[in-house]
Amino acid sequence: MALTPFRRFVAGQTASYLSYHMLGVIIGWQVYDLTRSPMILGFVGLMQFLPQFLLTLAAGHVADRHDRRRVTAACQITGALLSAVLSLGSLAGLMDERCILAAAFLVGAARAFEYPTMQALLPSLVNAGELPRYLALSAGSRQAGVIVGPALGGVLYIAGPGAAYAVCACFSLLAALFILSIRSDRPVFSREPASWRSVFEGLTYIRSKPEILGAISLDLFSVLLGGATALLPVFARDILDTGPWGLGLLRAAPATGAVAMSIYLARRPLKRRVGRTMFRAVAVFGLATMVFGLSRSFVLSLAALAVLGMSDMVSVVVRSSLIQLETPDDKRGRVSAVNAVFIGTSNQLGEFESGLTAAWFGVVPAVVLGGVGTLLVVIAWMRLFPALLRRETLTARRPPLNP
Repeated sequence: MALTPFRRFVAGQTASYLSYHMLGVIIGWQVYDLTRSPMILGFVGLMQFLPQFLLTLAAGHVADRHDRRRVTAACQITGALLSAVLSLGSLAGLMDERCILAAAFLVGAARAFEYPTMQALLPSLVNAGELPRYLALSAGSRQAGVIVGPALGGVLYIAGPGAAYAVCACFSLLAALFILSIRSDRPVFSREPASWRSVFEGLTYIRSKPEILGAISLDLFSVLLGGATALLPVFARDILDTGPWGLGLLRAAPATGAVAMSIYLARRPLKRRVGRTMFRAVAVFGLATMVFGLSRSFVLSLAALAVLGMSDMVSVVVRSSLIQLETPDDKRGRVSAVNAVFIGTSNQLGEFESGLTAAWFGVVPAVVLGGVGTLLVVIAWMRLFPALLRRETLTARRPPLNP
């Protein structure tokens, strides 16, 4: 049976996320094994964030003016080449923290173009009325890659980082093949020359939509403060006393919860009080972060991370639906790029913030304080963005027709 365009998209996206999150575990464990420094773990996140911050807005312009399938596949092929170089360098015994930080920077550069382009590609493959359900399914498939990727990366690391990096390269190539096989009916828009106005048009559009701006910025600050991903190698080795397999399970736990929630939301989409639901979910995210930071039980830590992932998925679906349903297709690349900058800021810069605060205050206080900060952000954003709090449905609201 021939695969539909959406299924090809999901297969390519899942393979890409498998590769990317395997890479995160392998790089994190290898650099901590070499340095035993939480600060260096934070710098890995910073090196991934910098190119995304610098390049993503330009990437959005590329996504709106060129074939999104080819742009996405080119990024995935670049990721495969980088993984192959890391594999060869590890096998030859040439890797040190400088090489790993440089590789993290280049991986971030490829992701700067891949993420917004892939997100802008999806709406052209499905009917607009079914988009929230497909967004939940797509988010679930990403999280499936997040589940299997870290666990597989942790297991493969036992055979050595060289072998693990080689498998990452294979998954990236597979992702490119699936994306290139998609046939899309997306119209071709005029290719206006790049200018500051066109590059920043996505940011201008989001500023004109307070509900979208509130949803994106709420996610940014909550994950920036509450994210503890960069410190998982420290928890795995020094606090919970597990090896690479334990790190893989810890990295996979949030995605496990996220997949469960995505399946639920695909079957029972959010229909009312979506704004209040999003704020509640982010508050649960902060509480789960605090429980994880205080836990000394491996099972309790896994459960806290799973709850964290479930709550985050609710926020992801609300934010993604608002962006895709209320953005014209000729601007989706640039709006998705701005969203990617916010996500990159919260994830990669959040990892740097976690490493920095861990170096200052200790690992456990850094995570607990991050959870408290997330709760404070929820309270502040309810006052700053009342329109988001009052938002009832995900459906794009159309202006009334002129009589």
